[in-house]
Amino acid sequence: MSTGNGGTIELLYMQLYAPTTLAPGRDFWLLRYTSLLEDGSLVVCERSLNNTQNGPSMPPVPHFVRAEVLPSGYLIRPCEGGGSIIHIVDHMLLEPWSVPEVLRPLYESSMLLAQRTTMAALRHLRQISQEVSQPSVTGWGRRPAALRALSQRLSKGFNEAVNGFTDDGWSMLDSDGIDDVTLLVNSSPSKMMGLNLGYNNGFPSVTSSVLCAKASMLLQNVPPAILLRFLREHRSEWADTSIDAYSAAAIKAGPCSLPGARTGAFGGQVILPLAHTIEHEEFMEVIKLENMGYYRDDMTMPGDIFLLQLCSGVDEHAVGTSAELIFAPIDASFSDDAPILPSGFRIIPLESGTDAASPNRTLDLASALEVGTTGNKAGGDNSGHSGITKSVMTIAFQFAFEAHLQDNIAAMARQYVRSIVASVQRVSLALSPSRFGSQNAFPLPPGTPEAQTLTRWICNSYRFYLGAELLKCEGSESILKSLWHHSDAVLCCSLKALPVFTFANQAGLDMLETTLVALQDITLEKIFDDNGKKTLCSEFPQIMQQGFMCIQGGICLSSMGRPITYERAVAWKVLNEEESAHCICFMFINWSFV
Repeated sequence: MSTGNGGTIELLYMQLYAPTTLAPGRDFWLLRYTSLLEDGSLVVCERSLNNTQNGPSMPPVPHFVRAEVLPSGYLIRPCEGGGSIIHIVDHMLLEPWSVPEVLRPLYESSMLLAQRTTMAALRHLRQISQEVSQPSVTGWGRRPAALRALSQRLSKGFNEAVNGFTDDGWSMLDSDGIDDVTLLVNSSPSKMMGLNLGYNNGFPSVTSSVLCAKASMLLQNVPPAILLRFLREHRSEWADTSIDAYSAAAIKAGPCSLPGARTGAFGGQVILPLAHTIEHEEFMEVIKLENMGYYRDDMTMPGDIFLLQLCSGVDEHAVGTSAELIFAPIDASFSDDAPILPSGFRIIPLESGTDAASPNRTLDLASALEVGTTGNKAGGDNSGHSGITKSVMTIAFQFAFEAHLQDNIAAMARQYVRSIVASVQRVSLALSPSRFGSQNAFPLPPGTPEAQTLTRWICNSYRFYLGAELLKCEGSESILKSLWHHSDAVLCCSLKALPVFTFANQAGLDMLETTLVALQDITLEKIFDDNGKKTLCSEFPQIMQQGFMCIQGGICLSSMGRPITYERAVAWKVLNEEESAHCICFMFINWSFV
């Protein structure tokens, strides 16, 4: 309705997505007043309506918790040069009593509200402002507004999957007896139309439903930004290429069969930058998975898979920022109306060492919008992970499927998400800064000594058995760094019946084409050819008895099967403080790929 002074009064019902699977969404019943002041300023005021004000009411809505907006709004003032200055006030009561205690910081913290709501609005306005003033064509021939629309489709699709509102057509499937993964299915026509799955390439799609598998987990002492960067840069550590291939095929016309076991045809990952926001806190990219396989009519057809990916929160120095990695298979044509079925990860910090109640915190947050900054200026030397102790990760994966395959897809999705959770837990343990004090740059698998201690054992044992110094440096920290950056590949393996690698320096990881996390899945015999295996079997007892062995030059293999030549190698027994054997260390000298 209109007011006498030219203003407008509106009644609004608003629903707010829940950020995790562990609590329901919030909804609001609002009164909004908009008015234009004499100086040209625009004022928008909002507050919740309740029964005590004798105004129109809105009954409770199932699966939502009614929250309250205290007087909030926007003041937009004109300034010289045709621009404007905007002031935003967000003041909400999100009913924290209704969520598990560990999640209450998400619903009580002013800093998290500022990051997720206030600052997000300012960044959105800044991005639109730049699009209007500089409507240039960016990555893949798309204008910024078109890319922003794609990023919004990714975000909205992921939020819908995490929340699974019944009004949107989602219904929950029965549990298999373990409630760690929640499954929902959506067969509503509106969902299919929204995905543009009705027709593709001129042929009717046989996909009739979408299944979502989702879970949340609590993480300890893992900086969200560092964990997210690892998930982005090392997709092969957690993703199953056969399921990537199935997901890509399922949104295309024609039947597709269920993925089987891993085929062994692991293609490479190529990241193609697409667009950044002004502050570079959010960016979109295309992931090209090379030489994958599409599943069609029980046949695997080779080809590349493209994923549209949205990434945010990778700056570990930003204040209280959540991190997201959202992706969806997309056709190589990259059309604006391409089907998008998002999956991904969201990591939200629950605690921070910074004082959220400090009056300077607003200045810290506002400084993040200054052009060219990458986070918290006023925070001094507070790193983004210095105080983080807990965070919650939400995982949601969506799969399009044919109705008769529901039971099979449900079993596959449930197992897949469980395997991803296990991978994330293992990665988190390795990346945790608290495992080795300040030496978080050298994470080791569980059960191994601290990095400095292991380095000392390696060097002392080398001196004891070979009568020479492995490294020329002083101080335990410099020894660790020297070993890590040593040009020759240094690898340690366990003393089990089937030895597996437990540690490698950077050259060793490069040689094996792996990471510290995946290293413990590689057995010693896997890297040698037949002649090398024979030599190893015959000479291994000598290492245990004599303490060392010199190996002539030969050929070994990386974890990807690539042949590697080395000039010579040395193996020696590593002794701990009690002078008992802890592991075997190998050093491959002057190695190179053939």
